[in-house]
Amino acid sequence: MCPQLYINYKLKSVAHLPWRQMSYKFLNTIIDDLFAFVIKMPLMHRISVFRDDVIFLIMLYQRWIYKVDVTRVNEFGFTGEAPLLDAD
Repeated sequence: MCPQLYINYKLKSVAHLPWRQMSYKFLNTIIDDLFAFVIKMPLMHRISVFRDDVIFLIMLYQRWIYKVDVTRVNEFGFTGEAPLLDAD
């Protein structure tokens, strides 16, 4: 998830991060946390699981401060703006 943080920072936009993908990452983070407490594992591994939580919180913060840039063209060549209609 760290490369995603860098991409969000450089573009100053989160238009390329859909809510569905964010939901999957949230569920993955919660499941990792649960297993970190349920399964017997070394302490350093448990601490490294919480590193993902910090990154996820930063990702949520970026979602809050960077607005979705609807003028940016996505990978399919479309923008979020309504197409201009000619009055001819």
